[in-house]
Amino acid sequence: MRRTMTGTALCAAAAALLTGCGSGTPKAPAEAGKPAASQSPAPSAPAAKTVGATHEVPLEVGGTGRTAVMYSGVDSGFEQQTLPWTKTGTVELTAAEQKVGYLVSVVPGTVTGPGGTLQQAPCVIKVDGKKVAESDGVTSTKGCSYTIK
Repeated sequence: MRRTMTGTALCAAAAALLTGCGSGTPKAPAEAGKPAASQSPAPSAPAAKTVGATHEVPLEVGGTGRTAVMYSGVDSGFEQQTLPWTKTGTVELTAAEQKVGYLVSVVPGTVTGPGGTLQQAPCVIKVDGKKVAESDGVTSTKGCSYTIK
């Protein structure tokens, strides 16, 4: 019984400390007669989106047959696709994305390779016509990813 009472008292004390002991910030004596001002900051206009560079980005998965393909950056999805598969999109980078980068990636599933073995389907990412990432599906099984700046 003693432990239950101690536990209950501790929970009540913790709840009181977490919720605070008072109703807002104390007023200075000179402000006591004035009506309370809103504590929230004045609403400001939404920040304008700064559009920077625009890039054409095709994601490609090679091979034959069907496999699952996960992609992001140019739309996003995880679907069964008929190979060869290509998804092309336009990426507009904001000023912040130009500074830190914008990740695009494609991770293909497995296909039947030479000799009947399973291997990851090959993939390619291009940015404005230039090949920036490639995987043959054998030496690297991480798919393809690239950070556009």
